[in-house]
Amino acid sequence: MSDVLKLSGIEKIYNRGTAKEIAVLRGLDLAIAPGQVVALVAPSGTGKSTLLHIAGLLDTPDTGEVAIDGEDLGRASDKRRTAARRNSLGFVYQFHHLLPEFTAEENIVLPQLANGVARAEAVSHARSLLERVGLKDRASHRPSALSGGEQQRVAFCRALANKPRLLLADEPTGNLDPATSDTVFAALMDLVRETNLSALIATHNMELAQRMDRVLRLDGGLLRD
Repeated sequence: MSDVLKLSGIEKIYNRGTAKEIAVLRGLDLAIAPGQVVALVAPSGTGKSTLLHIAGLLDTPDTGEVAIDGEDLGRASDKRRTAARRNSLGFVYQFHHLLPEFTAEENIVLPQLANGVARAEAVSHARSLLERVGLKDRASHRPSALSGGEQQRVAFCRALANKPRLLLADEPTGNLDPATSDTVFAALMDLVRETNLSALIATHNMELAQRMDRVLRLDGGLLRD
């Protein structure tokens, strides 16, 4: 079985060809197997977000390959990359970015409808996800009526709405207090394990990182165990 994500020889240089070239990624390699959860630990400004954007097909490397389920998509057409993001990838950020005018349930239903899922099926799946993270009774609430931890749990559900193969998360609990962060992270890990999802999760929290299958540090443009 092929790796869900495989990055090979990834280089990213800003201001290329000028005296102020900044080599952010220097021939980086990464492989994530099906069901594997990898922690990405990196100080700010070292290329963490660039790496996540390339892995998530939101940016292209200067050199190297980005393969999702064995298909090199690093320089695929915009249409193919968009389809892969919609069908194979889920994204979670430090801030929830929920649509404020819609309820928790509707925020999870909408990406499914955009992907051609029938409304009844989309609603059923949304409710199932909310129940898994303990928010069954909050389905009809808008984001403004939810706590920070609840908002982020809804964001997790939305990221998993289209049943992706790979979850990419950038400091998903970084905006929460320690107690809430622990609860929310536990909910995320439960979701990931239940669905056998692969994940690359960036965090500054070493305690959370140690609860994942593997911890990688981004250092000098390369990943190190």
